[in-house]
Amino acid sequence: MLLTVEGDLDIDTATELQHHLANQLHHGRRHFLLDVSSVPFMDSSGMNIILRVYQEARQTSGGVYVIRPTSAVRRILDLTGVSITVPTVESVEEALELVDARRSDAPPADSGPEEEPPAP
Repeated sequence: MLLTVEGDLDIDTATELQHHLANQLHHGRRHFLLDVSSVPFMDSSGMNIILRVYQEARQTSGGVYVIRPTSAVRRILDLTGVSITVPTVESVEEALELVDARRSDAPPADSGPEEEPPAP
């Protein structure tokens, strides 16, 4: 799901984004491409939403991809280490490549946990 976020992503707006993303997760969406190229400012509330959705999406073999962050948003993501955890890319195409790579690495839906070989 490609979502374009515009305007400040702060304590006043993060709740709306959180509700929207939670609703999408509830309806089976697993991959979130967040285009934040029109976000001039993000505080810890926005960052926490991105991390929370990332963690929830990972539980369903999904992911979150931050696309084209402005310099101010990139700085927050880098300073907090979020950009180490959540992929940050420069284009929708690059994000889609990561989604495809993730899908090909995921185990089949019907496979159970792998068993370790018996100890000698």
